[in-house]
Amino acid sequence: MTRGGRTKDRTGASERRCIVTGEVKPVGELIRFVVGPDGAIVPDLLGKLPGRGIWVSASREALEKAVAKNLFVRAARQPVTVPDDLVDRIEAALADRVVHLVSLARKAGKAVAGYEKVKDWLGKEEARVLIQASDGSERGKSKLRTPYGGRFIGCLTGSELGLAFGRENVIHSALAGSGLTSRVVEEAAKLSGLRKTMDGGTARRKGTKTI
Repeated sequence: MTRGGRTKDRTGASERRCIVTGEVKPVGELIRFVVGPDGAIVPDLLGKLPGRGIWVSASREALEKAVAKNLFVRAARQPVTVPDDLVDRIEAALADRVVHLVSLARKAGKAVAGYEKVKDWLGKEEARVLIQASDGSERGKSKLRTPYGGRFIGCLTGSELGLAFGRENVIHSALAGSGLTSRVVEEAAKLSGLRKTMDGGTARRKGTKTI
């Protein structure tokens, strides 16, 4: 129980039900919300805020429907306020989080940037994830292939990816396998759902999962 008498949500649970679609999904594919002290709906991207969780699929369509049809009010079972720009706020927060995680991977020696370094990692099979800027040249991006059985992330812009590496702009990046890399993949999948991005124009290989 929380100090306010409410049952604390078990965010460690592996699955939750989306209030929009009614589907039961892994928590990694959902965004958690709680009702703040002021009665406002608050996104809990880290899954640490106290209170009963309200879960929505990590897609712009689902989130916009939750807002338009007042589904947060129904799920909260109490009057709540929903910011008009809630979906845009979530997108921006997710982008910041993915950039932060990629930056942590860089500092841990698990990420490289630049065409030649990425090409080298791919050739040595060190890379498990290929990241390419959504606004990069399609011709240039097509020269690098996603590692077999690995992942591709194409939902960040060149300037956003550049922030992770302390540069103005980055088009090509790669991540080595690690627990941190798994977190990048999970958060990037949510961001992709809000930005409705798929493969960013990069060819997919058999066994490749695209974000």
